[in-house]
Amino acid sequence: MHTFVSRAADATSASHDTTSVNRTRHDFTGVESVWLFGYGSLIYKADFQYIERRPATIRGWSRRLWQGSHDHRGTPEHPGRVATLVAEAGAVCTGMAYRVTPATFEYIDFREKNGYLRHAVTLDFGNDERAEGLVYIADAGNAAWLGAASEADIARHVAASSGPSGRNSDYVLRLADALHELGADDPHVFAVADALRKLQA
Repeated sequence: MHTFVSRAADATSASHDTTSVNRTRHDFTGVESVWLFGYGSLIYKADFQYIERRPATIRGWSRRLWQGSHDHRGTPEHPGRVATLVAEAGAVCTGMAYRVTPATFEYIDFREKNGYLRHAVTLDFGNDERAEGLVYIADAGNAAWLGAASEADIARHVAASSGPSGRNSDYVLRLADALHELGADDPHVFAVADALRKLQA
């Protein structure tokens, strides 16, 4: 199992755009492929080439719609809300893992540039099969952070937001559907999706 070593400090960027920071964080020298863990739109929108795709979980993290989206599901003036991970003891986050070549991160770093930083994490594929991989996390120190709110307030925010990649509500509802298909238990996302459906009705 390859162990990725961060080559940069864990301090978050004062800029929304973390592309250049991420490109200094991990050394891919001699690495032919890397597992990438997706827990938001990466579950259902893999607009990049990959070698292999498998459901996986990571431990100690919970998915929350607490990150601002200035470039995909919102605008700089009215950012939408998208998923990030927050540390939580005992939590298990279900998502999709992709085995990709290191060159793929040229694109993924740009796609996930709005406050997200790459972190090394252990992926669990079940049946005692694990692998080291990378995940993008936006924490409370990043410039696009919106933070905690009630699921009802998040749903109202999402319902009023849209950006270059489409309506924020479509993002949340597609994520909820993808998580149901994976058999994931995510009360936070499901509650926001349910509130959204009521608003739309």
